[in-house]
Amino acid sequence: MTVLVADAVDAAAIEILRAEEAFEVVVSNPAEYRAHLNEAEALIVRSGVKVTKDVLEQSPRLRVIGRAGIGVDNIDCDEATKRGIVVMNTPGGNATSVAEHTLALILSLARAVPSANASTKAGLWERKRFKGNEVFGKTLGIVGLGSIGRQVAERAKPFGMEVCAYDPFVSSDAARDCGVELIELQPLLARSDYISLHLSLTPKTAGFINSKTIAKMKDGVRIINCARGGLIDTDALEAAISEGKVGGAALDVYEKEPPAESALLAHEEVVATPHIGGSTAEAQANVGINIAGQVRDFLKSGVVVNAVNTPSVTADQFGRLAPYLRLAERLGSFAAQTSIGRPVRVKITYSGEFSETDTTMLRNAALSGVLNCFLSQQANLINAFQLARDRAIGISEVRRGRAHFTDSLKLALKTEDIDRVIEGTVFPDGSPRLLSVDGIYVEALLSGSLLYVTNKDVPGVVGRLGTVLGESGINISDFSLGRGEKESENEPANAVAVVHTDESLPAAVLDRLYRMHAVVYAKAVEL
Repeated sequence: MTVLVADAVDAAAIEILRAEEAFEVVVSNPAEYRAHLNEAEALIVRSGVKVTKDVLEQSPRLRVIGRAGIGVDNIDCDEATKRGIVVMNTPGGNATSVAEHTLALILSLARAVPSANASTKAGLWERKRFKGNEVFGKTLGIVGLGSIGRQVAERAKPFGMEVCAYDPFVSSDAARDCGVELIELQPLLARSDYISLHLSLTPKTAGFINSKTIAKMKDGVRIINCARGGLIDTDALEAAISEGKVGGAALDVYEKEPPAESALLAHEEVVATPHIGGSTAEAQANVGINIAGQVRDFLKSGVVVNAVNTPSVTADQFGRLAPYLRLAERLGSFAAQTSIGRPVRVKITYSGEFSETDTTMLRNAALSGVLNCFLSQQANLINAFQLARDRAIGISEVRRGRAHFTDSLKLALKTEDIDRVIEGTVFPDGSPRLLSVDGIYVEALLSGSLLYVTNKDVPGVVGRLGTVLGESGINISDFSLGRGEKESENEPANAVAVVHTDESLPAAVLDRLYRMHAVVYAKAVEL
């Protein structure tokens, strides 16, 4: 497996990857890395590489993109998802560095440190000009109480600052645990002397600081941004500083980097640094080491950590989930291979423990099993849901309590020509097992080459089926039968057979089976 490192990362990160015998590690740079994309199964970047649609089109084998850092706005995540590529980041690796830089900017604004430094070095002695303000007793409003926001709060409190925060995704209990008052956005804007942004950049948060939000702020407020430049409407901020509504701003990030000359940066009340919040030796080592470990674990065992386009699971969680992912995928594949016609709708029912957990990965595993029988594009845990929706396939999920087995999955596939309902579970040895087809109990291992037959329950079918296979040189390794209820006294019941064979069944054998009087349906299945 080729791991392409396209940006500079700590040497310890490279050693983590090179320690794996199965990995071929290619260390490149932003100017030359494209020459290696054709073979890369993993791509590790920082902010210097833009992973665009064009880059992804040149990467036919790519399975995972690792971002050494938190921001993924340099990666086309939508396109990666369509192609089934996991995108991971390292949200906590540089949290301490960014939090410390945020405090440095707050203190720089309070005491005009950059301007005083420049004045003194110019030979001036302007003590009266640089009379500052204490941060003691002032209110710091933190917008976004993730790992960085929490560390900023922890560091601000020893300075005697009152700290409040707005984050609709954090509970009051979690905020209280780190000694922060969680409030709504409008009161935060009105109360805060300093406002520090710690949000990711999304369509909903773009331009978060704008003329409307500024109008709700306290006069003289100071704004700090060490998150993403697109969070601030630059023109609105410049106007507010010119008018005196905003007392100052400290910026480490910009909408365009490096920023062009602007009226905003010309203000003495603006402190500007060149996106160095996470640029400490410790932070760069941490994010590199973290992403190398995450990529290694994904390539070796499928463990997904800190993914931005699929649910993340720990190694322990993945170990528990993996047999059921295999079950879900094979149920989907079995249903699709024993059906005819274009898929129209998929319904998945979860019973037992999985009825109370996040079932996204199970759903995607089942959908990938269905889709890979119809599509040339490979479906997987990342892109299956999107591929299904793009093709107008209806998807529904049902959760119910414990049924006859502790944990089981049922998949109902409706095509333009047929309905098929498959149920299965995982046995204690970890093997995926079929439990029923269309309501008829039939237990069989979901693995290898199978023959699926539906027939009328009349004498001689099993013997004749064995004869046809034997005369064709096909050896039977296992044979499972199931029979439904009679619909009337005058009609035989429906029956099903799942036959394991040592090799795939040729079309000629299926043709012979179809010529048997009682056989209704015969399909070869490969799992």
